[in-house]
Amino acid sequence: MPMTANISPLKLLCVFLTSLLFIAGATSTTHAAPLPAKDRIVIMVTVDGLPAWIWKNPSLVMPNLRRLAKEGATADLMTVSNPSITWICHTTLATGVTPRRHGVLFNGLLVRRAPLPPIVEPWRDKAELVRVPTIYDAAFKAGLTTAQVDWVAILNSGTISYEFLEIPKVDGPIERELINAGVVTNDEVREFMKGKNIVWRDWVWTQAGCHIIEAHKPNFLLFHLLGTDAANHQYGPGTTASYSAYAYTDRFIGDLLASVDRAGLRDRATVIVTTDHGFKKISKVINANVALRKAGLLQVNGNKVTSCDAYVLAEGGMAFVYVNDPARRAELLPKLKPLLAKLEGVAQVVDAADAPKLGMPTPEENQGMGDLLLFAKPGYAFKDDSAGDATVAESKNYLGTHGYLNSDPELDGMFIAWGYGVKPGARLERISNTDVAPTIADLLGVPMPNVEGRVLRELLR
Repeated sequence: MPMTANISPLKLLCVFLTSLLFIAGATSTTHAAPLPAKDRIVIMVTVDGLPAWIWKNPSLVMPNLRRLAKEGATADLMTVSNPSITWICHTTLATGVTPRRHGVLFNGLLVRRAPLPPIVEPWRDKAELVRVPTIYDAAFKAGLTTAQVDWVAILNSGTISYEFLEIPKVDGPIERELINAGVVTNDEVREFMKGKNIVWRDWVWTQAGCHIIEAHKPNFLLFHLLGTDAANHQYGPGTTASYSAYAYTDRFIGDLLASVDRAGLRDRATVIVTTDHGFKKISKVINANVALRKAGLLQVNGNKVTSCDAYVLAEGGMAFVYVNDPARRAELLPKLKPLLAKLEGVAQVVDAADAPKLGMPTPEENQGMGDLLLFAKPGYAFKDDSAGDATVAESKNYLGTHGYLNSDPELDGMFIAWGYGVKPGARLERISNTDVAPTIADLLGVPMPNVEGRVLRELLR
């Protein structure tokens, strides 16, 4: 007699359903087995200056990003770095630590030239700028292939397999491949920054990104465009020009996604789309160096500063104040603080000793750090001008900026993750930009210790 003869129909049904669940679970586990790291590709796209407050506007025409957000996982708000400037925040995205540790405080390296004012030199090697390992360093060290298009603080890194720089080189391997394919000419690459508008350069950078994806299939690609930042600075965020720039950038992101499909990578690709900082509208500029000149702390010949005891280096919504001779800090700082604090448009003056509370170093930790930090009120931004009589003037052709404290809601960024390893429909209210690098490291299967951020496991499978 069959063994089932003494088992009730209800028990038989339970055994049958349990078996089905076991089989389904086993199948699901097999299907979800992680891909080897060498077979994965993660693409991080930064839309320069896309604040959460604009991203949340339903009339923003970005259909490719809307699709990724609908199909993938999102964070409503992302806290950015102080200072909320492009290179600083991009470096935090790539390192998972704040500027106090990674060391980047400008769009380049600050060089002191006393008695002349300090200047920022952008085209310095990554080793001179970034003090900690990056996610692309970790990926390269793990044997993965890495790529970058128009990324920052990355020159001569030694850990990028394929690249197309912000200022490309005629003899660069990817440049030669694009020239040979007829995408650009030798002369166009050679004269890349001369007489070419930012929309054209964004188009070329996108062609480079698409080519790298299809021809080289890197495990990790960093991709950055600049048109949105340029439009927001000149015309102001939330204007027709601003919205048009976002829409055009979305078209370029669509081109990248199409390249992923053409390369046969859709099932193993993860796409991260985020930003470096938000944006605020401005109508007035603060010429703090005019106040220093009137106080006898700065000398000019026409529009050129010939010498200075102190100098204010503008960074949009914030500025660094330097005492040129460190030996005179104790003498000059008590004079500078009230002088600058009373200027129209200045919201607060922060002593450099308090900078670590904002995620920034002290001057003893980083020679690029100012002795004081100035932050502007809403509607105001700092400029470096030292000539003329006006300490405050109407702003022309500069109607939007960033650099303000990252606690300002208009500086919050957006975040989307889509594709392999991402949990569709997952959502977090707020993350930090320090969380991006460790999350990418987890997706790539590479170690990244000693970061300040965390892996966003709520958004991952």
